Amino acid sequence: MFEQIERVPGDAILGLIEAFKKDTNPQKVDLGVGVYRDAEGNTPVMRAVKKAEDRLLNNETTKTYIGSHGAPAYGDVVLPMVLGADSPVLNAKRASATQSPGGTGALRLAADFIATQLPGKGIWVSDPTWPNHHGIFTSAGIELHKYPYVDADNRLDFDGMLAALKKIPEGDVVLLHACCHNPTGFDLSQSQWQEVLDVLRERKLLPLIDFAYQGFGEGLEEDAFGVRLLAENLDEAIITSSCSKNFGIYCERTGCLILVAKNAEQMENVRSQVAIVARENYSNPPAHGGAIVSEILHDAELTALWREELTEMRDRINTLRRDFVEALRPYGLAEKYACVAEQRGMFSYTGLTPEQVDRLRDEFGIYMVRSGRANVAGFSDANLPYLAKAIAAVNE
Repeated sequence: MFEQIERVPGDAILGLIEAFKKDTNPQKVDLGVGVYRDAEGNTPVMRAVKKAEDRLLNNETTKTYIGSHGAPAYGDVVLPMVLGADSPVLNAKRASATQSPGGTGALRLAADFIATQLPGKGIWVSDPTWPNHHGIFTSAGIELHKYPYVDADNRLDFDGMLAALKKIPEGDVVLLHACCHNPTGFDLSQSQWQEVLDVLRERKLLPLIDFAYQGFGEGLEEDAFGVRLLAENLDEAIITSSCSKNFGIYCERTGCLILVAKNAEQMENVRSQVAIVARENYSNPPAHGGAIVSEILHDAELTALWREELTEMRDRINTLRRDFVEALRPYGLAEKYACVAEQRGMFSYTGLTPEQVDRLRDEFGIYMVRSGRANVAGFSDANLPYLAKAIAAVNE
């Protein structure tokens, strides 16, 4: 029967990895893969993580299942990290945490929950958005629509976004990026979040907030502003959180689905349904990543060390954004690419055209997605002069 199965194109980013490996250019630069990198181009294991793993190795007594909702200790630390230590939502017992295989797994849980419990509801995503959003929700049988997010001048199109949200059918789901928008890097201001809240409330729309990069924008608390605003002022919300990035434990696949309901009783109802969704997807989530996060956030010393390391990563990325723009100044391109310094998170919608991206790859060994999305963590003091010269060449 397999004879009838057709080959499909591979993932674009995975294809970039292979092409980069084969490139013999000694000055080649990888700006495609979405992981944090240090000045040497490595994705290091955080010191707090290593200390936590040492403790886990010495103290671990079992490898048994942790249940469909995951380890309670993990939810106990993720919920206040996302919603706030003094959250009125948590005090009212309106929120539930379900540990998942990464933020992607949390999104899949959300998709299946929407498909089974809110049948017929569509979902609206930003244009552009993380490409996997499309596959996750359409494969769950949910009708997917787009709202504008970036205009033709490579700027946040908030007016267009708000106008589109006001026309969405009541009861539909709106996917919002909490911070460090992937792929553009353009985030909403606090006043813009308030306007979005007003529209969601007026139109009776259900927000699904993708919170994959907490701590990589302005800070752990600052990045959570929109999430907490919506959770505290709406009866219902869905939040997908990831610890894979801010703890640097990508391969451990450590995420969380958080559901916010109107009251504690309704929260228990939806929690029971999510357990079934998780059971039918993968039964139990992997335990190790969640155990690392729990170990760190239950210990004041390790928490302080982790926060220090996360700050170092965030500051490095934001500094590289400014340095990139300054490196282009001698070529008269600083103003054209000033948006890179204004964006937040690991990704930048540079404004480079697909043709320019192709030239950067073919002529200079610089690899990024053809949309012009670059991983800013791939910049370094060593490669910025080369990058600037190459970008200037393709802008001639």
